[in-house]
Amino acid sequence: MGDVWRAYDTVLDRPVAVKRIRPQAITSPALAEEFAKRFQREARITARIQHPGVPQVYDAVLDEDSHERLFLVMELVDGVTLTSYIAPQRPLPVSWAAAVAAQVATVLSYAHDVPVIHRDLKPSNILVARDGTVKVLDFGIAAILRTDVTKLTATGSPIGTYQYMSPEQVRGGRITPQADLYALGCVLHELLGGQLLFEAESEYLLMFQHVNAAPTPLRQLRADVPAALEELVLDLLRKAPESRPADTQEVYARLLPFLPPPGHAPEPGEAVPAGAPDPTALFRRPYAPRARTAQSGGPAIGSGADAPAPPLVPPVLAEVNAGIEEAYEHSEALLEEERFAQAAEVLAEAIEPAARAFGSESRKVLGLRRNRAAVQLLGGDYRAALPEFETLADAYARISGPTSEPARACRAQAARCRAELGQVTDALAELQGVLNVVRNVDSDVSEEAVELRHNIGMLLLAQARTVEAREVLEPLYQDLCMVFGPEDETAVETAEALALIRLDLDGPAST
Repeated sequence: MGDVWRAYDTVLDRPVAVKRIRPQAITSPALAEEFAKRFQREARITARIQHPGVPQVYDAVLDEDSHERLFLVMELVDGVTLTSYIAPQRPLPVSWAAAVAAQVATVLSYAHDVPVIHRDLKPSNILVARDGTVKVLDFGIAAILRTDVTKLTATGSPIGTYQYMSPEQVRGGRITPQADLYALGCVLHELLGGQLLFEAESEYLLMFQHVNAAPTPLRQLRADVPAALEELVLDLLRKAPESRPADTQEVYARLLPFLPPPGHAPEPGEAVPAGAPDPTALFRRPYAPRARTAQSGGPAIGSGADAPAPPLVPPVLAEVNAGIEEAYEHSEALLEEERFAQAAEVLAEAIEPAARAFGSESRKVLGLRRNRAAVQLLGGDYRAALPEFETLADAYARISGPTSEPARACRAQAARCRAELGQVTDALAELQGVLNVVRNVDSDVSEEAVELRHNIGMLLLAQARTVEAREVLEPLYQDLCMVFGPEDETAVETAEALALIRLDLDGPAST
């Protein structure tokens, strides 16, 4: 029924998800009305479930007179749905699957407290973010539990996905939170067994199996599943709602024995799938600080992994050049509005085609990457800019020499990022190293040298190393007055810093 677009919040300069009704899905007035109601319900219900496992709704445009203007602006989650990790030949670790199920149960407990039932829980609606947080998506067909609730469907047919539909949903009976527990049982069975709970050639046969067929016990599919976990899954899949666990709190309690305790390192058999996020991390290190980022080591430019691109014909090269020019123009327009994150992404989108066309260490590609890193620095994204500047400095040193202007500039920018990230000692050492090079190849009062000397002096001052700061800033001020005059902006800033230093060192009488 809908499309999800990656978009930008132009006020707060952040990526968001925009969910809108697909116009071609509206084939009748009844469907149009149903979809409008679903969007309104999703906006209101999702906003009411206050849990980090439910993507936030930032805004909703619900124009009843125009179905072209029905959309939600939501949190953009960087992650992958469970569907990507399910494969018969690649069984998931028990703790991995249990951690996903425990997080989903937690989300459902908050939803059921509203009270809301999801009604369409399935792997494609469960996303694992990069940090291991599990997100439950798409409350668009959720039902608010109240006596006057009416079916949200224009056809009167059951709502949900047949592979995960509880027997009472299939029959069209009264829906309770136990329907979500049945769906969670289907999902957990699939995560551990690597295949759908029931498979059939038609929707009718699938519905028949959910109502009448017994599920295959998990230990018949893989022997390493603990007996108690198999029993929990079978209890979740009971045909009668009242025979299932009482609530999500009971499900969570029965999953606890299969979750790693705080501080517990993964066992050899608990390794997460290659490249997959680790949902057990939230239990191993609850409320942990974010992981430290590497000191350096951004993506290598021109590494051996880069396959040489085939030669491109002139029309294609012209198209790539036009794309580069358009990226620069677009990013500059965004910078004027201080939309730094989007400006950086616009430049990033031009890098890959440019690298294929001209080579990963071509002047055009390095220029795009340097501009993107500069935009990230301007926007305060120092963690992203630092490794990029360091990688660029190494590339320019190979191509143009370690004392070349671009190599020096990138090293200085990397040092400024380090200073902003609190790595002041390393930043000072790197800035001093660049300044020594500049002094050998240019004047001590060149624009580059003056900026470096000023950066060093102000960093020393910020560290309360006032004696050293004064030794740097006093000769700098004299040079600035002689070359540029005392009204120069940097000269004025340096004079103000020296006045503060004198107050600190000698007391008010000496000023």
